[in-house]
Amino acid sequence: MAQLKPNSLSIATKNLNRQGFRSFAPQTAETRRFGHQVRTQLRPLFPGYVFVSLDTSQGHWRAVNSTYGVTKLVAFGGKPRPVPRGLVEQLALRCDAQGQILPSEALSPGDRVLVTHGPFADVVADVETIEPDRRVWILLDLMGQQTRVQVDRETLKRA
Repeated sequence: MAQLKPNSLSIATKNLNRQGFRSFAPQTAETRRFGHQVRTQLRPLFPGYVFVSLDTSQGHWRAVNSTYGVTKLVAFGGKPRPVPRGLVEQLALRCDAQGQILPSEALSPGDRVLVTHGPFADVVADVETIEPDRRVWILLDLMGQQTRVQVDRETLKRA
């Protein structure tokens, strides 16, 4: 893993790839409100860092430190520190060809879901609407009445 200079992800990945190093920087779509507009932008999952595939037994890894856009390799004791085996591969499986994290499972209005976190944990509900900022309105059956509640998408899983 390499630490990047501020706002240098595209420069660093281009230069690393040009030198023959494979790089991977997973990104996630983030929806934000700017004034009266809602915009969705790609943001790095690990801001300021990029995964770099290299062979530490050869001395070529030192070239990464002098790559334009890279501050340094994450290292301990003067040698690059590898990430746990399989981590990057598992992240890559959850991404599309451009490195964007795919949604875990698509929900649509009318789906039955289980709330996994928060005050309504372990309650089964129906999806009413889904908003662009990943907020979901669900209908809970509380004391014999349908109650409309807004929750984060991450707190739901298909029932």
